[in-house]
Amino acid sequence: MQDLQQYGAWRAQAAASLADYGGALRQAGLIDAAGEQILERALARLRDDRLTVAFVAEFSRGKTELINALFFADYGQRMLPSSAGRTTMCPTELLWDAALPPCIRLLPVATRAGHLSIGDYRDDPAAWTVLALDLDDPARMQDVLRQVSQTCRVPAHEAERYGLYDPHDPDLAGEVSADGTVEIPQWRHALINLPHPLLKQGLVIVDTPGLNAIGLEPELTLNLIPNAHAVLFVLAAETGVTRSDIEVWRTHVKAGPGRLAVLNKIDAMWDELKSPDAIEAEIARQQHDVARLLGLDDGQVYPVSAQKALVARVGGDMALFERSRLGALESALYRQLVPARREIAARQLRAELEALLAASHGLGANRLRELVEQLQELRSLRGKNQGVIAHMVKRVELEKKEFDAGLFKLQGTRAVFTRLSTELYTTLGMDLLQGQTDAVRAAMAAARFATGMRAPVRDYFAAVRAMLDAGQARIDEIKSMMEAMQRKFAAEHGLGLSPPPALSLRRQRDEIDAVELLFARQFGTATLLLSSRATLLERFFDSIASRVRRVLRAANADVEAWLKVVNAPLEGQIRQHRDGLRQRQASVQRILEASDSLEQKIAAFEQGQADLEHTRTRLAEAAARIDASLAPDATQAETI
Repeated sequence: MQDLQQYGAWRAQAAASLADYGGALRQAGLIDAAGEQILERALARLRDDRLTVAFVAEFSRGKTELINALFFADYGQRMLPSSAGRTTMCPTELLWDAALPPCIRLLPVATRAGHLSIGDYRDDPAAWTVLALDLDDPARMQDVLRQVSQTCRVPAHEAERYGLYDPHDPDLAGEVSADGTVEIPQWRHALINLPHPLLKQGLVIVDTPGLNAIGLEPELTLNLIPNAHAVLFVLAAETGVTRSDIEVWRTHVKAGPGRLAVLNKIDAMWDELKSPDAIEAEIARQQHDVARLLGLDDGQVYPVSAQKALVARVGGDMALFERSRLGALESALYRQLVPARREIAARQLRAELEALLAASHGLGANRLRELVEQLQELRSLRGKNQGVIAHMVKRVELEKKEFDAGLFKLQGTRAVFTRLSTELYTTLGMDLLQGQTDAVRAAMAAARFATGMRAPVRDYFAAVRAMLDAGQARIDEIKSMMEAMQRKFAAEHGLGLSPPPALSLRRQRDEIDAVELLFARQFGTATLLLSSRATLLERFFDSIASRVRRVLRAANADVEAWLKVVNAPLEGQIRQHRDGLRQRQASVQRILEASDSLEQKIAAFEQGQADLEHTRTRLAEAAARIDASLAPDATQAETI
């Protein structure tokens, strides 16, 4: 757990250093709107960074007990309900949001009747039932947390409407009671807001129900599990790998970075009639078999006893804790999770730091060039008569008029920029996406056979990709126009301009590809043949369409932010050059009126040049210190 705390401290230190660097840039006047946006994005990422660990398994494998042992033994008892049979009835997230009090937020199962995903409800406080958690009364808090295991009985037709019962499935026929009701989870999703030290550091724990619930809740299959930084796949030692375990693994987890298998309940193999060596050999055989069946190395399977580890931690029995083997799993989890996450965060921060440094370098270089030009101009006036200085005044006035005329010519380009921006918004418009969504809904409903729903879905994804590609083409067109305009303006007025910032929708396009791949995996041939058409429609619009909407909203947000700053380099240089011309005009005019001020002006500009060069050097050194602090073995970063 210390690794996660160190990672939290590293994030805090990196954020402080970056904020100080941004403050220094502002004080020096070497950051523009684009730079401010880069800085804010980097700080927001550090502030909101999360490390998500998902626990996945069939029911009765001991997931919740493992969570209790890993994270909540300090409470001296089981915090999350854990007992024989199925206890976690709805997907549960444990996290800390300082903006909310300690509480559990519960999403009623009736929300499954609509066409909204859990993600759509996250921003709607009215949709959730909120129960307070009393941190001073663990027993009462434990009682409140039992809500995640609550069920209710509803008429079979209502359960069918929620997608939790299929009357055509013979295996479910026995679930209908004499009064025509079916038992279903009372809640669709639970969010537990708890000020646990690790949760405060950004850890998010996801506890999933068994196989059926995983398949029925699209939020798990399309978001929470695939996006988790680590997934612990929990098996039971006494059963080994069952057919349902294999199905969960192949469909929802699969081998990859941050994916660990946990062979739980090894205490069932602690046979007093066997020698310790024989027990160890039996556990090793089970470990090897699990690894072989899941396609993992033996070292990726961790035998543990979560129940004994919890008992040991509560009772302070270190010998029992060692025997539970939980320490090896903890070490592996954080050894894989934290360095990988820090490396990703450091890589993103380095890119943003380089962009800030490049932008400030460009602004500083232009300011230095103008200072040098003005200094040379003032030095050239030494020993000159009033007539020469008066001519210099007129020349600066003429240059200012030409610059103002150039600004007027830019108005036409700005009109084209406005038109292209409007076209870009239209291309990525949510109304257009809604039209595509309605079209695929109608096509799926009209399909005579379930397998006929595949073609409309493929067309849907193709249409969304076409929207993103068209949007990228408009972005590239705007950027090319801005670059041409900047080159022309810079050449006419002797400005050194950095190119306008680029924008790529590649991330959103890749996410659409990933969503389509997940859809193909979740709704394969077997699912299409075995599920009712109504269930398929509900699953599609509860998950895929909602996820795609979020991707397009993110693309629109990126476009809106980019359009606000794409002009920033040019606008910043225009302001800087215009101010410089005014200063030159005022300086030469004052020298014309009082020639004895010339040497004072030269001295002032020489000092300004020295100060600016010193500031640029100091900022470059500060950026280098921050960059060094991002290295994996770096200690606390220095601040400015």
